[in-house]
Amino acid sequence: MSQLTLSLVIHNHQPVGNFAHVFAEATSRAYQPMLEALVRHPGIRLTLHYSGPLLDWLDARRPEHLDLLGELVAREQVELLSGGYYEPVLVSIPEADKLGQIRKMNAHLEERFGVTPQGAWVAERIWEPHLPKPLAQAGVKYTVLDDTPFKMAGLSDDDLFGTYVTEEEGFPLQVFGNVMYLRYAIPWRPLDEVMAWFREQAASHPGGVAVAADDGEKFGLWPHTREHCWGEDGWVDRFLSALEESQDWLQTRQLGEVVAEQPSQGRIYLPCASYEEMMHWALPPDAFANMSRVRRELEEEERGDVLYFVKGGSWRSFMARYDEVNQMHKKMLWVSRKVHDLADGPLKEQALDHTWSAQCNCGYWHGLFGGIYLFHIRVANYAHLIAAEELVDRAEAEDETWARIERGDLDADATEEIVLNTDRQVVVVKPSFGGALVEWDWRDRRYNVFNAMTRHEEGYHDALRRAAERGRLFLHGEEEIPGGVQVKEPDVHTRLFFDWYRRAALLDHFLHDDTTPESFYQAHHGEQGDFIDRPYQAQAVEGDGEASVTLTREGTVWAGEVPFPVRVEKTIAARAGSPQLVIHYRVLNRNDIPAELRFGVELNWGIVGGDSRYGTMSVDGEPRDLSGFDGGDEISRFAVGSTLPDLAGAVEVRLDRPANLWHFPLEAVSNSEAGYERVYQGTCTLLWWAMHLEPQRPWEVQLSLELGDV
Repeated sequence: MSQLTLSLVIHNHQPVGNFAHVFAEATSRAYQPMLEALVRHPGIRLTLHYSGPLLDWLDARRPEHLDLLGELVAREQVELLSGGYYEPVLVSIPEADKLGQIRKMNAHLEERFGVTPQGAWVAERIWEPHLPKPLAQAGVKYTVLDDTPFKMAGLSDDDLFGTYVTEEEGFPLQVFGNVMYLRYAIPWRPLDEVMAWFREQAASHPGGVAVAADDGEKFGLWPHTREHCWGEDGWVDRFLSALEESQDWLQTRQLGEVVAEQPSQGRIYLPCASYEEMMHWALPPDAFANMSRVRRELEEEERGDVLYFVKGGSWRSFMARYDEVNQMHKKMLWVSRKVHDLADGPLKEQALDHTWSAQCNCGYWHGLFGGIYLFHIRVANYAHLIAAEELVDRAEAEDETWARIERGDLDADATEEIVLNTDRQVVVVKPSFGGALVEWDWRDRRYNVFNAMTRHEEGYHDALRRAAERGRLFLHGEEEIPGGVQVKEPDVHTRLFFDWYRRAALLDHFLHDDTTPESFYQAHHGEQGDFIDRPYQAQAVEGDGEASVTLTREGTVWAGEVPFPVRVEKTIAARAGSPQLVIHYRVLNRNDIPAELRFGVELNWGIVGGDSRYGTMSVDGEPRDLSGFDGGDEISRFAVGSTLPDLAGAVEVRLDRPANLWHFPLEAVSNSEAGYERVYQGTCTLLWWAMHLEPQRPWEVQLSLELGDV
């Protein structure tokens, strides 16, 4: 029988900031059983990739796992891949950080396992044509990508049984194409079917190489896989035994062996792509639905020749779809530039490591579940960014305390942001978007207090709606309904509310008289004014130990049939050495007749654990449920916080003029392995006043926000 090579590649990863119990469960259910299976099957040779966060956790908590891995590497049964140490999306980080992260991984593998890796894992297989150059400069000779970019370049499944060479500016890189059938078949399909597929390919592609590269978590951590892979069925052991028994015609070889022993099939230039599903998720909801419809029609017509080219969007689209992703990404670039300006030495190395940790990819996109909606992942990324920036700022400060202004286009939208930078806090003000605060970093806690998430519509929400309309919802743990959708709560489809503006802080509303807490919560209310997301003029001042910015907008409020010209002015001030942020509002009726208006100031709080027993809230000293819904009475102060170690603090807001307070949770409806569920993303508070505005007589209020203990 003709010979065929199978190159198995397993990628093991846990993100920066993930829960310790997830690391432990993944190790015991998936990573450790796989290594033990390799010991039982010494004839199997494969390639493994471990991300840096996972390696660090294993070194601290499960060193025996790494010892066993080292034994398999030493006897050349396992080849290790390099990659960005903290599993960044390589196309999203600066060139210096690409090289630095890969070199850090290279050095770690050389020190711990005594090997110099030749290949690299590209996180989420997100590819852009410029990557060969930095990869080659970091010593990488080959990588593996999904079949998607190869097919977009005009190749078919039959063309993927070997490597290709690509390059950028003359820097070459060999690329393997991952076979989609194997990604879905292993370990799901019956073993006889999988082995029959190998026989067919051996006959059709003698001497060829089939690559099966995928996440290691599917071998025991994903739902229903532990028993299937390692239990009585023992799919993995049966599979490995079948491979050993077929070595006369099917050999398992590592990627490095293939590169060293077989010539490439030719030159190729691959377009921007990732795995197919990622490109679908990157699309806006309507485009996602249209693309899904087109793909179904082409599949029904068996038009695989056309289907190759219907692939969806680019990973970078996540930064356009989610302001929060873009904010965190551009903050990372801002901090990276600051860090690289430091003189070489231990301080810079420490700051770089924090920056690289914050580049871990999981908080910068969203698929069927998780991603940017994982609150604790966002918290971890910001914690490292705040730590890195503080190292730089303290190194450059002339005094122990300071208050200064920084200006620049921090989020790369062609408008200027203003930063109040003190030794205790960093406040990012966005004049072009309602004069809002989009970030408030508490340096003592390494915490972004405004790290809330806007409620976005997702492409997968349509399936939930349609199933609810047909009565095809079933609860997690219940018997599956054919063609149905699994949910974790029966009425989750009634919580599909989507925001038409970003949920930031100091958002200025002029509300209709009939606006209710419910309509505001559902984002179904109307605005009488043109302030909420419109540009403000900004004037920033620093001196005498204070940094402040005054934001002004001359806008219009339509009260009844009369358009009132109204000026809103707000001054935000932070003092050196102080944990307090003081905001002074001044509202002026520029008309010549009085106006009766409802003016509101919205603040959205990113309080981790806010929907659990760790979340804290008090109103005028009385405890409230931080994740609860309330349209209460007039108040003069409130506080929000969390007792979780990530924050272990609170923010108290004091008013010099009583206000009505509405508050409610921001909850995304997200998919998960257990079905659709509400996922807490922050708490919205709206302070509002019924005001009688005489012409040319200002109405004023001061808000004092103070960071402190719970």
